[in-house]
Amino acid sequence: MWRYKIDILKELSNRGYTSTKMRKDKIMSEGTMQHIRKGHGISVDTLNTICLILRLEPSDIIEIIPTDEEKIKYF
Repeated sequence: MWRYKIDILKELSNRGYTSTKMRKDKIMSEGTMQHIRKGHGISVDTLNTICLILRLEPSDIIEIIPTDEEKIKYF
């Protein structure tokens, strides 16, 4: 399981990338922003775009937290 470590949309907004601007400039769709708001997954391409805009690495944005089931299965 993974989770977002930062409020992605807030950080993007702090850099001038509001929801309106991202939709207008076709940087990110409303559906993708809804996925982020709900803590759902995003594509690798979207993660790459976010990393480039925020000048961060993926590990600055998401973290992996293994569930008990995953610990049993993979460890």
